[in-house]
Amino acid sequence: MKSFSFPGTPGICAALACAAVALASCGGKATIDGTLADAPSSEVILKKLDIDRYEVLDTVKVNRNGKYTYRLDVEKGQPEFVYVFRGDTKIASMLLERGDHVAVVSDTLGNFTTEGSAESRKFADVEKKYAEFTAKFDSLTNRLSVLPPDSEEAALTRKQAGAAYISYYRDRLRYIMENPYSLTSVPVLYQTAGPDRLPVFGQITDAIHFSNISDSLATVYPESKYVKALKDEAGRRADLLDLKVRLQNAGEVGYPDFELTDINAEKVRLSEVDAKVILLHFWTSGNASQKMFNLDVLKPIYEDYHSRGLEIYQVALDADKAAWASVVKDQGLPWINACDIAGMNARVARLYNISTLPVSFVIADGSLVDEKITDGKSLRRVLDRLL
Repeated sequence: MKSFSFPGTPGICAALACAAVALASCGGKATIDGTLADAPSSEVILKKLDIDRYEVLDTVKVNRNGKYTYRLDVEKGQPEFVYVFRGDTKIASMLLERGDHVAVVSDTLGNFTTEGSAESRKFADVEKKYAEFTAKFDSLTNRLSVLPPDSEEAALTRKQAGAAYISYYRDRLRYIMENPYSLTSVPVLYQTAGPDRLPVFGQITDAIHFSNISDSLATVYPESKYVKALKDEAGRRADLLDLKVRLQNAGEVGYPDFELTDINAEKVRLSEVDAKVILLHFWTSGNASQKMFNLDVLKPIYEDYHSRGLEIYQVALDADKAAWASVVKDQGLPWINACDIAGMNARVARLYNISTLPVSFVIADGSLVDEKITDGKSLRRVLDRLL
């Protein structure tokens, strides 16, 4: 070890030097005092987040009283997301700044509390709400996977899952808007749900939220690796959003576009329909089975998926416009309804090469989806995948 000499009294100078080194050492660390009461004389694993993966810090012994202590280095202005695991179970989560001294009490099931750090308390609440949401959402999606797709119970379960997802998204949006300068907003933006890891903030317009939080955090934590990674993701999403806007402004779409007058005497252009997924359905109101298809299949599907981003653009190829309008009003069809009195000779029928009715097309992300829709089941499968 390199030695140092100081002018003046050797004993006093040496003591002061040791004290300064000790103070600097403590100041550059964060301390965790943990309690795991229901698993004494065991061990826990400490991990920290390295952008998109866990990095193991150490394995720590828990004494017979359920206590353990750990200290880790934390760079100034670069807080760390730190987690405590027992086996494969995460039992505590913290956001530690340099100099923090946090007391964490947890059990082996993943329930925990923290004291001594305001940011860690916020993060604990974020983790708790996320766990509650994923437990509810997973339960609904698991139940849905074993139900007959066209059953009333399946329809109700889909509606409940959609409502849970939308409610959680709104709650988390409110959270990040209320905490733009807290690093706890970062993991919220990356949360996913369900077996398919559906992003909570997965809409293309969520690029705005990524950008706003990134800009706010950069004023407080300019050197944080988490903020730098968020800035990169915000840029990627902003590019996608910009591309979508430019494509919309250019009027270029990956499907035949048209404009028809709807039941309310308003012109509606297909490319201007604001929806994640559009079901373009051609039919004739003079056919009894096609009228029943509206009530038995399309209406339940619309009720289940409209809130998730589905819109239906239904085109009747009917010469008798008055009869068509009467059917639409009698059935109370809530989506976009239009009629072309040229029937099978209509321009829109030629655009889509229609030779028989009914026929459906699904449009998503500006293009026709290469899927054959034959009935309600096949349509629901496609919509479940897209929405």
